[in-house]
Amino acid sequence: MIFAARPLAELAGLPFAKGHGTGNDFVLIADPDGIRDVTAVQAAALCDRHLGIGADGLIRAVRSEQLPEGREILAEDPDAVWFMDYRNADGSVSEMCGNGVRVFVAFLLDQGLVDLEPGGTLPVGTRAGVKRVERRDGGFAVDMGPWQFIHPAQAEAEAGDSLVTADGLDVSRPALSVSMGNPHTVVALAEDAELERLRLFDSPKVEPVPPHGTNVEFVVPAEPLVRDGIGSIAMRVHERGVGETQSCGTGACAAAVAIRHWAGAGAPSRWDVRVPGGTVQVAFVTAPEGTEHVELSGPAVIVAHGSLG
Repeated sequence: MIFAARPLAELAGLPFAKGHGTGNDFVLIADPDGIRDVTAVQAAALCDRHLGIGADGLIRAVRSEQLPEGREILAEDPDAVWFMDYRNADGSVSEMCGNGVRVFVAFLLDQGLVDLEPGGTLPVGTRAGVKRVERRDGGFAVDMGPWQFIHPAQAEAEAGDSLVTADGLDVSRPALSVSMGNPHTVVALAEDAELERLRLFDSPKVEPVPPHGTNVEFVVPAEPLVRDGIGSIAMRVHERGVGETQSCGTGACAAAVAIRHWAGAGAPSRWDVRVPGGTVQVAFVTAPEGTEHVELSGPAVIVAHGSLG
C-alpha cells in the first residue's frame, strides 16, 4: 500500500472538503478551470481509508466548458454550468452518484460558487446527463431522470433476469437489473436477518452480469409494505469499484423500481429507503414530456475542510 505516498505528494497543498449523504462519503475538490485533472491512481490514494483522506469516491467540481463531456452537456442545457466529475474509490470513472450529486451542490454552495435559495433548482452536468437538483429544507431533491430495465423483455416476463450469489446467502437468488444511468442489480430478501447475515467484503457474483459491471442491492420489504401511501424498504449495497457503502442514491432508486415492479398494480409512487447511513426518499413523477422520472431526496452535509500536506 506504499503506492499511495507519491500520488498524494503530487497533490500537496490541494484544498479539499469532506462530505456525505446518509453516510455515503466523498472527498471534494474545486477545480473551476479544469487545471487539476486528478488521475485514477491519485483518486484511489485520496479515497484510501488508511493512507489517504478516506471516502467512497472523489468529486471534482469543474465548469462544464472545461471538459469534452461537459461541452456535450452544455449543448443539451446551456444552464448546466457545473460538471460533477466523479470517480469511485478505486479511481475508476463513474457515470453518476445520487448521493454524490446532492453533496456536490452542497459543496458548490459551501465554496460560494453558486447561489441557490430554498426552492431553487440547479442543473448539474454528469456523465449520465443533466441532473436537476432542488434545494429543500433538510437537504436536496434530485430529478434522476427516467429509469429502465437493462433486460426489458426478461424483466417483464419473469421474476428476474439474473442470479446473484453472495457470501451469507444460502443459495443464489433471482434479481432484476435496472439502469439509473448506471447499472444496478436488485435482490429481494425475506427478512432483516438475511440482510444482516450478508458479508459484502467481496463482490457478489451476478450471472449474467451487465456489460459494464453492476452495483448490487439487497432489499427487504417492510411488513406491511405500505403505510399511509408510502412504501418502505431496507437496503444494503455493494458498489462496483468501492465495496459496501453506507448508502447509494441511484441504488435506492433502483431498489424502489424493482420492489414496486414486483409488488404489481396499486404499488405506491413514494418510498422510504432505509440504508445503514440513514433514510432517503424516492418518488416516481411524470415529467413534462410524459415519461416517468425518479426523484431522490435526502440530506447532504459538508463535515470538514483541509489541504493536503
